[in-house]
Amino acid sequence: MSGGLRRWAGRLVAGTVLLGLLVVGGTAVRVWQVARVDDRRPADALVVLGAAQYDGTPSSVFAARLEQAKDLYDSGVAPRIVTVGGKQPGDVYTEAAAGKSYLVAEGVPAGAVVAVEVGSDTLQSIRAVADTLRADGLSSAVLVSDPWHSLRTRIMAADAGLDVHTSPTRQGPAVLTRDAQWHGIVRETGALLYYRLSHASADFAATSNASG
Repeated sequence: MSGGLRRWAGRLVAGTVLLGLLVVGGTAVRVWQVARVDDRRPADALVVLGAAQYDGTPSSVFAARLEQAKDLYDSGVAPRIVTVGGKQPGDVYTEAAAGKSYLVAEGVPAGAVVAVEVGSDTLQSIRAVADTLRADGLSSAVLVSDPWHSLRTRIMAADAGLDVHTSPTRQGPAVLTRDAQWHGIVRETGALLYYRLSHASADFAATSNASG
């Protein structure tokens, strides 16, 4: 290989690496930016993305999301709450059912909570919610999840035809420590890039979201 060709190849490699770093870095910054947005514009429904539950009792991550949704409901942001999520092998309860029971126990009228008991990852859950809302003639939603999950859920929901904005939780393990926040940003950056490339779920993220 001649010296000129080697220089050209080296520049091409360096440019490719730089472009990759810019894409990854830009995505991470956007994940962080959207995580800070608490958009409480009125909508048809509040959608709580599922997370782990234990024999019908929501995990601390899930409970934080449900409390955020209740606060939005009590504030009049939307007249209904949609809980979503299926169950893992061996589970008796679905995430959606556990979420509905929690909200009703906290004083939300049972008729105001719709449990969509479908989805083992974020994409399946979002598509199931979109189908449910459309069947009822509804099209707008506020998505409730962890802050770092907000951008990916918003993009998926928009791709599914919904008019969405986000109001993430500000409490719970996902925001408790700097390490948790950093881990969430890194995880969601990878998951979002994977979705952008494949339009499929990033199943490697499912272990911490219970909806990857």
